[in-house]
Order: sequence, then structure tokens, then C-alpha cells
Amino acid sequence: MAGAETQGDVHKCDLNGILEIQELTVHFHRKDRIIGRQTTIHAVDRVTLTLSKGETLSLVGESGSGKSTLARTVLKLHHPTSGTILFRNKDIFRQDRTESKSFRKRVQMIFQDPYESLNPQSTVLSSVIEPMIIHGLAKDKRESMASRLLTMVGLDPTSKLDRYPHELSGGERQRVAIARAISLEPELLVADEPVSMLDVSIRLEILHLLQTLKNELHLTYLFITHDLGVARYIGTRIAVMYFGQIVEIAETDELINQPLHHYTNLLLSSIPGSENSQPLAVKADVDYSFSATEPPSGCRFRTRCPKAQEKCALKEPELTELTARHFVACYYPLSR
Repeated sequence: MAGAETQGDVHKCDLNGILEIQELTVHFHRKDRIIGRQTTIHAVDRVTLTLSKGETLSLVGESGSGKSTLARTVLKLHHPTSGTILFRNKDIFRQDRTESKSFRKRVQMIFQDPYESLNPQSTVLSSVIEPMIIHGLAKDKRESMASRLLTMVGLDPTSKLDRYPHELSGGERQRVAIARAISLEPELLVADEPVSMLDVSIRLEILHLLQTLKNELHLTYLFITHDLGVARYIGTRIAVMYFGQIVEIAETDELINQPLHHYTNLLLSSIPGSENSQPLAVKADVDYSFSATEPPSGCRFRTRCPKAQEKCALKEPELTELTARHFVACYYPLSR
């Protein structure tokens, strides 16, 4: 495509970039007991993304696509095999102790399971003030700060501060986890499937709360979800991930209304009442034998794609800008 811009070009000049992920690869090595040799799990392969200050980037894909691995690498819970992650233009894996402590204060995570993210033996008060203790907030300010935080997330501090996690509902526990995450006034929140384990009736409340906090506290979100409907509600942009790679990224309305990748179209078709996906053709000879240890050659979605041709098996398609700020990795994208 003449004049098309590739992934590596577009992410260099965002002056408002708060987080820059450049050619990130994360592989895990393990010994397979059955075949008796070491195998490599390709969790994330050459991902490049930029988050601008104040936006919500929703990272969408099926289970096993590498979303959580990417999120945990951003939090320094995994170490990259190659590539870099820059926060405020500094490599997070080349920080000294002082810089690392500052980074952990400015970047916080909301986990999928609110019960596992809270110490069952600690009260709500203890859970919320623990980050304040670690980062040296004055002792006489901690409880009043905890009360203010609970109020911000929609909980009554007078009745909740002395409760234990098992005495709270799932939605209340997640609100406590959110209060804990914002207790240090972070700039970036990484939310890993934060509503997937909640009742449907509670999900919208928590999503609305996250939107409100984003606006009030001027937060930036990297929001991980397998649900494109949730991504549509919360995200300003959506990046679609498949088999460890980004296959499409665009502004939310653009991606929902004009999907270009066949995998995005497949995800859209699973949203109840969706009218934006194009008709799906069924590929009868789908090959599911590939795994994260042995990804297919060329385009990784080709084994499920109804439009795959010989070219798709020979070389990986690059993430290319087809229209303004709409990138897709596909040789035969959907027509607009």
C-alpha cells in the first residue's frame, strides 16, 4: 500500500505519551515433561503501543492472547525478552532504586479478582493504608485519607473501614481495591479484567465509577478485557490482540463501526445485538493444532480466517495505517 504508515513509524512523535511500549516480546521457557525438552511460550511478540495522557486504551482479545502478560510486564511483574517500556520517556527496566519506587507509586494495578487482591486477614482500613505506609505518608493522615478514598469509590467509611474482605460483596471488594489503587495518586492505572468476575448488574456501576475517577483524578488507563462490549463502553481507543500480537488498533467508534480485521469482526459478532459486524463466513478446515509454543507461520489468524490465502502463510503482515489512526495487520482487510 503506497504511502501507508507502519506500526514503528506512528508511535514516535506523541508528545503527550505517558507510556510507550516498543517492540515488546515476552517469552517463557519451560520443560515439557511429555516430550522431555524445553519449549518456548510466545506470550507477547513485538508489540508496540503508546498511551497518551488522559486516554483509556482498551486491550481486547480472547483468553490466552497475551493481554495479561503485557499488563503485568508494564507493572514490572514480568521481565521482557526483548523490547522496551518507557514511562515518561524512561526505561522502566533500567531504573535505580529511587526511580523504581517512584514508578511503583505512579503506576498502579486493579486486578481481576478483588478477593485475591486483598489480604483476607486485613481490615479494609489496613488494606487501603498499606501503600501509604510503604511510601511514607504521615501516620496522622492515613485514616482520614482512607475515609476520603472510600467515599470517592462509593462506600460508607463509618461502616466499612473495620470490615474484612469476606464480609463484603464482590462489588464492594472491587471498590476497596480501586480505593487502594488510587491511594498514592497514580498517573496510570492498569486494570486487568476488573469487572469480569462481577455480576452483570454490578459491572456497569464499576465501569461508571472508573470513568468518574478518571475524569476527577486525571488518570490514564490501560484497560484489559476479553469483552469488546466493555471495551466499547470504557475505551477512547481499542487495540485488538491475537496470539501475542496487535492485529488492529483505532479510535473506539471507528473500530466498532468499521472493523478492518477479520478477528475484530469475529469479536464484534459475539456482542449481543451487535449490528456493526459484517457477515461471517465459516472456514471448514480450521487448523487448531497450533499453540503458544508453536505459533503458525505468517499471519497467526490465518488458520481461522475465511479469507486466508497462500500469501498469509509466508510472511507476517505489518500493522499498517489504512486510514487516519486506524491500523490493521492484514493482507486482505474487510472492505469499508
